[in-house]
Amino acid sequence: MTTSNDEKWFNKKINRREMLKLTGIGAVGVAIGASGFGGVINAMGYDVFESVADSKTAINKVDFYGKHQSGISTPVQTHIYFASLNVLVSSKNDLQELFKKWTPLVVHLMNGELMVDLTTNKRVPTGDTGEAEGLNASNLSITIGVGPTLFDKLGMKNLKPAELADLPHFPKDQLQEEFTGGDICIQACADDPQVAFHAVRNLVRAASGKVEIKWSQAGFNSFPAAGGTPRNLFAFKDGTVNPAITDKKDLNEVVWVDKGWLKGGTYLVARKIQMHLETWDRTSLKDQEATFGRYRDSGAAFGKTKEFDDFDVEEKDEQGAYIMPDTSHVHLARKSKARMLRRSYSYASGVMTKTGAHDAGLLFVSFQKDPAQFTTVQNSLGRMDKMNEYITHRGSAVFACFPGVQKGSYLGEALFNTL
Repeated sequence: MTTSNDEKWFNKKINRREMLKLTGIGAVGVAIGASGFGGVINAMGYDVFESVADSKTAINKVDFYGKHQSGISTPVQTHIYFASLNVLVSSKNDLQELFKKWTPLVVHLMNGELMVDLTTNKRVPTGDTGEAEGLNASNLSITIGVGPTLFDKLGMKNLKPAELADLPHFPKDQLQEEFTGGDICIQACADDPQVAFHAVRNLVRAASGKVEIKWSQAGFNSFPAAGGTPRNLFAFKDGTVNPAITDKKDLNEVVWVDKGWLKGGTYLVARKIQMHLETWDRTSLKDQEATFGRYRDSGAAFGKTKEFDDFDVEEKDEQGAYIMPDTSHVHLARKSKARMLRRSYSYASGVMTKTGAHDAGLLFVSFQKDPAQFTTVQNSLGRMDKMNEYITHRGSAVFACFPGVQKGSYLGEALFNTL
C-alpha cells in the first residue's frame, strides 16, 4: 500500500459493521472490555456512526445526501414546523456527538421510516413516538442550522463567521424574547403537517438533556391547482421575484456561501410577522394594491398585466408621478437591489387574548449567502413602507445552515474538522 493509499485508508469513515469485519469480533471484544467500542475506534482515528442510505423505493421522497441541505432549493412543500432550540450541552464534543446522532435519524425520517424499530417491550417508552407510522415520506425535508449564540456558549467564537450575528433593530420592530434567537434551528417541511411535526418532535426527543425548544411555529402554504405562486393571508401572491430553484448560477450568486467551513451552506433568516387581518379587511382593494404595488388578482406590478412582467420602479406617468407608489412594499424592496430566496409560510395560532384579534401572519423564511442581503432590503423598507400599517414583527432569528452531507459524513462535519 502506498503512502497516498495509507492516508486515504486512515481518513476513511466506516460504519460499525465494516469495523467488525476489519478487526474480527474477538479482537473487538477484548478492546471493548478495555475502553469501550467508541474509545477504540476513536483511538484509531475513526468516526463511528451508523450510515443510513436514502431510500430508492420511498414514496414522495426528498433525498438527504447532496451538495446542499434539503429544504432550501427544494420545491416548497405545503407545511412547515420550525423550531429554535437552546443547547444544554457544555462541550464541543457533546455537540459533535449530537449532530452525529441526528444524521442517520434525519435520513430515516426523510425516508418515511420510523427513527428506530419499535420495541416489543411494553414496559419501556418507544424509541419513536409513532404518529407518522403508515404515512409516506410526504416530501419531508429537514434543514439544520446554528445560531450566533451557540459559538459564544461553547467557546467557539473563533469559528463564528463574521456574517453570523443578530440582526439589527429595524423600524416598527416589536420583538418578543419568546420568539427571538436560538442556538440551533430545525426546519421541517412536508406535504403532511403531522409528518413535519413528528420529525421535530422526535429529533428533540432523541436529544433529551442536550437541547430544549426555545420557540416554534407551524405554518402552511396553499398552491393553485394549476400551479403558481401561493398567496399570503392578505390574498396577495408571495414570492414572485424569487430566484428560480433550477438556476444554479443564480443560486450561487444569491444563496450559497462560497468560503470557509460553511461553503455550500447558507444563512437562514426567520421573522415571525403578525398580520393585522382585521385592519386589512377594512381597507379598500385600491389601497391594498397601493400598499403592495401589485394588482391582487394577477400579481402583476402596477402598469403591467402579468405576474412576472419586469418593471422599472423609477418609471413615471405623464404627470410625473411614479407608476408604482414610492411607499409601496415592492417599490422599496426592489429599490434596495438586494435579493434572497424566500420560503415563507402563513400561520394561524388562534386569537390574541388581550384583543380578540386573529393571531395570524407570516413565518418569513429567507436564505441568502449573507444576512446583509436581508438587512439591506429591510432598511430600504424602513419607516416608509406602507405595509407597516398592517404588520408587526414579533420574532427574529438568524442561523448558519450547514452544507450538504455526503454518505459516510454527518451534519456539520466541516465545522468540527476545523476544531
